[in-house]
Amino acid sequence: MNILDKIRNEQVKPERHEFNIGDTIKISVKIVEGGNERIQQFQGTVIARRGQGIEETFTVRRVQAGEGVERVFPINSPRIAKIEVIRRGDVRRAKLYYLRDKIGKAARVKELRTK
Repeated sequence: MNILDKIRNEQVKPERHEFNIGDTIKISVKIVEGGNERIQQFQGTVIARRGQGIEETFTVRRVQAGEGVERVFPINSPRIAKIEVIRRGDVRRAKLYYLRDKIGKAARVKELRTK
């Protein structure tokens, strides 16, 4: 194991985030404004997840005021305070980019039913 691998392993968060593509999640993001720090919520559907280890990221999409808003978050970012799964999605694809073209009820993802 070289020096870069050691540094990367030190930066990875120990907790494991259990969410998948299609899940609706609520992310608590730390925002710094001047000297103040506050937590802002961002809730949406996970449409993509890529990378591994320290470079792993996920994309969350929501529609706000009729406009689609997407944000890419690094999983191991110190700016993420908490990730909470609101509902599980039942999807058959690894990337849900087709949701960008859908509007209204067509942009919803079916909920995963557990027995």
